Amino acid sequence: MNTVHYHDNQMLWDERLPAGHHWSGRLQKGSVLQVTSLGNNANLSLYLVNALEKLERFNMPDSLKAQHTAFLSQGHVLYSDLGRVMASIVRDDHGWNDVLCGPSTAEQIEQHYGIQTFQDARNERYQNGLDSLLVEMTKFGLAQQDLTATLNLFSKVAANQAGELSYVKTDNHQQVIELRFEVDCLVFLSNTPHGLDASDVYQPADLELRLFKALPLAEQDICRDSCPQNQRGFQNNARYFAVSA
Repeated sequence: MNTVHYHDNQMLWDERLPAGHHWSGRLQKGSVLQVTSLGNNANLSLYLVNALEKLERFNMPDSLKAQHTAFLSQGHVLYSDLGRVMASIVRDDHGWNDVLCGPSTAEQIEQHYGIQTFQDARNERYQNGLDSLLVEMTKFGLAQQDLTATLNLFSKVAANQAGELSYVKTDNHQQVIELRFEVDCLVFLSNTPHGLDASDVYQPADLELRLFKALPLAEQDICRDSCPQNQRGFQNNARYFAVSA
């Protein structure tokens, strides 16, 4: 487990995100979002948009290509479609976060778990990742055409020889993931099952969200210095803030 701290350990905000619920908000550059899984079957679909320039969004293909990886974990960053670093993964107890499958859909949830509507179950209804994210994005004037690939925290997928993806079930209880924000971001979260999770019961884990102030970047940084391309990405950020200051 990572014992290095990238924040000041002075909690600014704390909120529980129950199973099946969604959340959105604006998180500032220089903050760290800590997500803790309170159960053994966690999946958190996450999407980022530049809070000041909504046309700039998380870009999954560039994030993978720049860092020569098929998943994101500790030491990786989330690139925008303009080559800037939106957020850095400074801690990841899980070790593998899916970026290939996107948020779960209504069809996938119905296929795995059936239908449980608000009229039947109120807040215990079955929700899917796509619709949950769109509900939150609408609050900021964004729509489905503004949503691309998501990052699915706490979820691992594996490919067979035919290229077919399958969900790898693991115990996520008390695992922690921390994201350090490198630009002001609109953050959209959906605490719903992964689309390939074939569990018999709709029971995603509750999550604990905590916000901290990030420490200044050290001479050696786990994400900036993990590869030369990330160093160039942080240089793009520095240029962006210098010009817009």
